[in-house]
Amino acid sequence: MRRALVFLLLALAAVPAAAITYGQPDGGGHPNVGAIVAEYATPGVKDLFCSGTLISPTVFLTAAHCTSYLEANGLEAWVTFATEYTATSKIYSGTMHTNPNYTHQQNDPGDIAVITFSRPIRGITPAALPSAGLLARLFADGTLGDHGFTAVGYGVHEPTTGGGPPSFPFDNLRWVSVSALNALTPAWLRLNQVGPAGNGGTCFGDSGGPNFLGAGNDETPIIAAITITGDAMCKATNVDYRLDTPAARAFLGQFVTLP
Repeated sequence: MRRALVFLLLALAAVPAAAITYGQPDGGGHPNVGAIVAEYATPGVKDLFCSGTLISPTVFLTAAHCTSYLEANGLEAWVTFATEYTATSKIYSGTMHTNPNYTHQQNDPGDIAVITFSRPIRGITPAALPSAGLLARLFADGTLGDHGFTAVGYGVHEPTTGGGPPSFPFDNLRWVSVSALNALTPAWLRLNQVGPAGNGGTCFGDSGGPNFLGAGNDETPIIAAITITGDAMCKATNVDYRLDTPAARAFLGQFVTLP
């Protein structure tokens, strides 16, 4: 699975999470997309860990494999919405809620979590969630892949090779890229991120980040799915957990009003 930035920095250890490939800096394009920061590498030093999205003034959506790792290691989570994260960026303390049904099964891993804030985040418009079965309906009428998907997140980019092991550039910026539909399954939205074919995608550091329905002038504020996994070199496929399914909605409905 895509690994959180901590795992990349620790010699790409075999644990989940994901960042943007073949894209560009987001700037202020998606102010509701943020990053989890945690003291996972050096005590007292808060580093980027995973990505996510504000879906209500007090609820931040992310991936369960991100929060479960922090909880298992007794670590706290903060969230930043800075376009470029630095040691002086504003951060918000929150409470993690990992989906109790989270597993590693491919049919439906339940890889979804939220972080809640005791006070509303002001000045940022939350993203929207899809209605029940939205992706399935669009797929059935043949329009799901018409307008692409927009991935946003923090982390490393497409690998560079030559003269040794591949390296993954990292710059602490929020990035954005556009992908094309690959396939839809009962739990997953699979997106094509082959760069030479004109697609972008995700890589190490983006897990939990949004894949908005639509791209360019057709982009909507609706999060179709959240980034979970993909190929190890971040060159082929971005695999995302759907938010329009009964399982995802059952979890999210505990924290927000569903469309």
